[in-house]
Amino acid sequence: MKKVLFVVMAVMAIGFASCGNKTQASAEAADSAVVVNVEDEIAGTINALTENLEAQDANKFQEALAAVQAKIKELISANPEAAKQFVSQIQAFLKDNAEKIKAFAGDNAAVTSAVAALTEAPAESIVNGLSSLGESAEAAANQVVDDTKAAADKAVEDTKAAADKAVEDTKAAAKDKAGQTIDDAASKAKNALGI
Repeated sequence: MKKVLFVVMAVMAIGFASCGNKTQASAEAADSAVVVNVEDEIAGTINALTENLEAQDANKFQEALAAVQAKIKELISANPEAAKQFVSQIQAFLKDNAEKIKAFAGDNAAVTSAVAALTEAPAESIVNGLSSLGESAEAAANQVVDDTKAAADKAVEDTKAAADKAVEDTKAAAKDKAGQTIDDAASKAKNALGI
């Protein structure tokens, strides 16, 4: 009996251990997929920036930088660590090619400010700043929704109060007119009767 119990306990222990390993293996696979995807994103982005740099088209380069900023925001929501890795690689590329960028972009303020926004702060600061910016933008959007709802509620209340006042004014005017009509009729009747 003790041997059977011991065998059952051993099988259960092996079963629990294997379940834990599967979960850990799944998490590790997901993390490695994110790393691979980030590395693919980095390579694709650097290729796009290189093409625009070689074409020396400031407008296209500006569009590529805007795409970089959008990608950073996307990565922040999915994996902030991957976003930091992405930003640091893009920063390295932009810093290495700073002279080439200045040569063709020159005094293009949009390109200059986009490059500065991506290179002047450490990657972690950029990621944290955009992350908190996203949170504050969401809070601001929620505040706008709340303010709009409050304004709409106030407008409904004001309209209802104005309608109620108009109804009361109409009732009072009708009552006054009815009273005047009755008084006029009574006067005519008295005159007709000679009273």
